[in-house]
Amino acid sequence: MQSVTKLRLFASPGERLLLFATMERYNAACNAVSPVAFSERQFSNIGLQKRLYRHVRETFGLSAQMTLLAIRKVAGSYRSTREAIKEQNKVLAVLGKPLKTLTEISFREHGAICYDARVLSIGRNRVSIWTLDGRINLRYSKPAYFPAVATVTQTDLVYRDGAFWLYATVEIPDVEPADPSEYLGVDLGVVTIATTSDGATFSSDATEKVRQRYGRLRGILQKTGTRSAKRRLQKIAGRERRFKTDTNHIISKQIVCAAEGTKRGIALEDLKGILLRTTVRHDQRERHHKWAFHQLRSFIEYKARRTGVRVQVIDGAYTSQQCSACGFVHPDNRSSQAAFCCLACGHTENADINAARNIAARAAVNRPIAVCSPDTGGEVESQACKEHGATYGIMPPTEVGGS
Repeated sequence: MQSVTKLRLFASPGERLLLFATMERYNAACNAVSPVAFSERQFSNIGLQKRLYRHVRETFGLSAQMTLLAIRKVAGSYRSTREAIKEQNKVLAVLGKPLKTLTEISFREHGAICYDARVLSIGRNRVSIWTLDGRINLRYSKPAYFPAVATVTQTDLVYRDGAFWLYATVEIPDVEPADPSEYLGVDLGVVTIATTSDGATFSSDATEKVRQRYGRLRGILQKTGTRSAKRRLQKIAGRERRFKTDTNHIISKQIVCAAEGTKRGIALEDLKGILLRTTVRHDQRERHHKWAFHQLRSFIEYKARRTGVRVQVIDGAYTSQQCSACGFVHPDNRSSQAAFCCLACGHTENADINAARNIAARAAVNRPIAVCSPDTGGEVESQACKEHGATYGIMPPTEVGGS
């Protein structure tokens, strides 16, 4: 598996000037390649190299390898952006909203530089990096979790918050995941960030307070508009995001440890496109769109791969309306955000825990729910219902989406 580790570089004033100059020249080359790639719809590395390699190298004075890396950065940016737009348009088409189109990409003057092993090497205490004036050796600091023996496949030089960083993509041997018989279900939400089928809940109260505090502070500073207010805005930029990232790291680690300790897999619901296909009240819009569920899912997945815990993503439709005890499905089963009471068997439980148990059950049987259309009549029978020896309920028509 691959993971990305941040290494901070320590450079003298002269070395910083060299790094800035290299960044500016590299990104100027990218901006020269981008219009050609966009107008000719040429997003292939080889195609762009044949078309522009000689021109870029002669015009910008880059080395052979840096010229290739600049061209590859442009081609890769267009390919990834095109794929992201394609996925977004799938959801927008279902909702009947205007589709997005690919536009020309521009690159910041001090945007990241993509290096490989030919132009950058990482030693025990120093890194050798290519610049316009030849290679320079810089001291760097690394986190405690940086592996002693690892293969660095790619490194990005990034300038952020007044410092230079290396984002090193490290190749770590995979741990073969076990084939579990049971799963730990995880229900993701806005009010409660995550709830497991064991009953563990992770509230969003702390992140919500941070969001509100920084939201009020940004509003006041933006309204003030003075130079000191703008400096203050720059100083607090990213604090809310970093707090949420740290919270997601803590939550994901606890979930993976719980599954690893009981030799279970982890079951997650597929929430792809959920922010586009759901609507909320105006006063809840900011909180809804800052819901970092995708980041939490990615943290769970990579931590699980490191420990050999299998992660299974299932369709989460109706998990919040289905009774985890008898399998009866009805929208009125969930009387409020937190309360669940089955209309068929009277089972009562926290709504998020009930949904998490349904997610775990679906992952264990690995079979979709069989649904008969309400228009033609008929019953809904889930695998969980079969195991309980009974069939309950009619699947109600609901909005597209998960729990």
